[in-house]
Amino acid sequence: MLYSIYQLISFLEENQMLIKTLKPFIFLFVVIAMVSLACLGGRTEPAPEPQPPAQEEPQQPEQPAEEPEQPAEPAAPELPTEAPAPVAEEFFTEEFEADLSNWSQEVVLNSDEGDTSQANVYLDDGRLVFDLGKWLIAYMFYDPYEYTDVRIDVRVENRGTNVNNVLLVCRESDEGLYLVNIANSGLYAMYVYDVENKNYFRMADGGSTKIKSGKEVNDYTLICRERTLTLYINDVETRQYTDNKYVVRKGRVGVGVASENQVPVKLEFENVTISEP
Repeated sequence: MLYSIYQLISFLEENQMLIKTLKPFIFLFVVIAMVSLACLGGRTEPAPEPQPPAQEEPQQPEQPAEEPEQPAEPAAPELPTEAPAPVAEEFFTEEFEADLSNWSQEVVLNSDEGDTSQANVYLDDGRLVFDLGKWLIAYMFYDPYEYTDVRIDVRVENRGTNVNNVLLVCRESDEGLYLVNIANSGLYAMYVYDVENKNYFRMADGGSTKIKSGKEVNDYTLICRERTLTLYINDVETRQYTDNKYVVRKGRVGVGVASENQVPVKLEFENVTISEP
């Protein structure tokens, strides 16, 4: 440290001439520096103006995200609805506007020459139609009820040959049945079916001018009351017979048609009424 001071003093003594030469410049530099410092010391920078608080943009309510449209579910296919089965009534008029679910069909031969495949029974425009080939017997039985005393009324139109037979049945059961056969030619007969002998027996027969032959409409009535059968043709009482031999007591009612050796045999039942006698 001492060595450095002696060096500085020696430097100053040796360079006095240089210092005297630079002295005015040094003085001027010092003055300028002091003035600059004075100016800087007395000058104050204006305080920055306060900035208004930043206006926050009003927040928009958050919109719910739109749900993507769901594809419409395909409509369930409409299932076919089954038509309700007709109500089974004990006494009523069958107009043949619905189905035949309460009726059952039976076809038998009227001769060995017959062919059961040629028996066509169907509904057509509110009618029960029997369209038969040769030598056939076709029945429609009302199944829901069995009757003891009963009345059967039918209206039938012939649309075929004049050789045909309308059949009315009461008390069909395991015991047998009663049957009335009305021929379009003007004849009629009353039968009983004997189960033991497996055969039909004629109880009564005859003819009537009240039967309308040809393509005509006829009204037929069979009343089964106790042991007596009564036949009406076009509202006229035609025959009455009392059975004291076979005595079939209870069973189904039915209607039918029998064909012989001439075709076409086509009969249309407009209605069937089952009532109390």
